[in-house]
Amino acid sequence: MTMSSPNQDFVPLLKARQQFHQCTDEAGLDTAFAKGIVTGYIGYDCTAPSLHVGNLVTMMMLRRLQQAGGKPIVIVGGGTTKVGDPSGKDETRQLLTPEKIGENMASIQRSFAGLLRFDGSPTGAVMINNADWLDRLEYIPFLRDVGRHFTINRMLTFDSVKSRLEREQPLTFLEFNYMIMQAYDFLELSNRHHCKLQMGGSDQWGNIVNGIELTRRVTGAELFGVTCPLLTTASGAKMGKSVAGAVWLNDDMLPDFDFWQYWRNTEDADVGRFLRIFTDMAEPEIARLEALAGAEINEAKKILATEVTALVRGRAAAERAEGAASGQFGGSGSLEGLPHIDVARSEIEAGIGVLAAFVKAGLVPTNSEARRQVQAGGLRVNDQAVTDERAIIGAADVQEGAIKLSMGKKRHVVLRPS
Repeated sequence: MTMSSPNQDFVPLLKARQQFHQCTDEAGLDTAFAKGIVTGYIGYDCTAPSLHVGNLVTMMMLRRLQQAGGKPIVIVGGGTTKVGDPSGKDETRQLLTPEKIGENMASIQRSFAGLLRFDGSPTGAVMINNADWLDRLEYIPFLRDVGRHFTINRMLTFDSVKSRLEREQPLTFLEFNYMIMQAYDFLELSNRHHCKLQMGGSDQWGNIVNGIELTRRVTGAELFGVTCPLLTTASGAKMGKSVAGAVWLNDDMLPDFDFWQYWRNTEDADVGRFLRIFTDMAEPEIARLEALAGAEINEAKKILATEVTALVRGRAAAERAEGAASGQFGGSGSLEGLPHIDVARSEIEAGIGVLAAFVKAGLVPTNSEARRQVQAGGLRVNDQAVTDERAIIGAADVQEGAIKLSMGKKRHVVLRPS
């Protein structure tokens, strides 16, 4: 991991990387860094088997903390997931079983492997499950010792509550308790791990302040909060979503090629900002790349795609994806980095209707849509346009051990005989 200069550089580093929005006490936090190692955390609920690109915005804050000589704590919300964060939601989250939460938690941990250094050093990252303390709470003592520090009047002013009520959407008492549980996390981390800093997106500001105030009232400890801007693309789209759905960080949820291609398709106006937030590239090189114009900006997008993929998926995966993309757009390269599905060798030898093959590959939802795409000239097999909707794909089409199906210029799937 590339390390920046230590300690006091944390807030300036966030500002330089365009990752800073607000701080509860910037001067006090600078003083804390000057005195020694600052431990900070961000929590992630286990609602899916993987985090997505939207989460990567705050995950990079943990990386910056470690680069600046701090100690990151990743909270996996085995406890809070059982309640569900109402922030930004119009309806109650579906409650998951403890078994499913455990499966998601184990899978999510892989998302951090390339971003943080987990070791026994003073600044080594640690991963903690908040179920360790939340599952052991007793209701009456918790209400008496913690709940008394929260007023309904103030809780009703928080955006996560107010927006739901203004839209006349139901907010369960279970969800209403989420902000108290998150505040309690900060108190517990302060007591157990001397954690002084909570970070998150700007929509978490109220929850972060709650934890700071609760801890001050209970123990008198001085804590801090820092948020980053909520990130949208230049056109206003939400980060982490594509036409095909969520852009997952784990490779078993989204192929490396599709992950790389998401970043390759970055809007021109976002290239410099994304290079600052999602890579460790030096500012002079970022400035040079974002100044490129016309077709040259595409080279900057390729660098962005490769560097982010290397950080999240590993350098080998990034190079395979880049090589596969060169094959698509440059006429050479390997099929190795493309998304693939395994098809029984006997099925390929028997022959598959071309329309059914594209449906099987997930490139189109139905035979009717595949037929429409053929008529529009949008489908290709091994880079050759499909002109006959009755064509059969078979063993003769296997090249380099696979059959490449393409829809348009950017969507590709490889069928592999198994």
